[in-house]
Amino acid sequence: MKNSKFIIDKFAKLIEQGLVSSKDLTTELFNILKSKRDEFVFKMKLTSKDEFEVLSKRVENLENKINKLKKKKSKKVKQARKP
Repeated sequence: MKNSKFIIDKFAKLIEQGLVSSKDLTTELFNILKSKRDEFVFKMKLTSKDEFEVLSKRVENLENKINKLKKKKSKKVKQARKP
């Protein structure tokens, strides 16, 4: 119940601030969920805080590389063969 109230409060703040764009709303939602995920993993004490930060950076770098490759792949245009 406490977590749902937190999320509802965040949505209310977003609406009050005038974030109408769905892209902005989506970005904010992902940021909130990522922070909650980070808190959860840290509370589980699976890794130390330093290790967690390093691993987070590595994952972030890999996600960026994947996005760049996807963009690069989508930019390639196939040319038709001449008969």
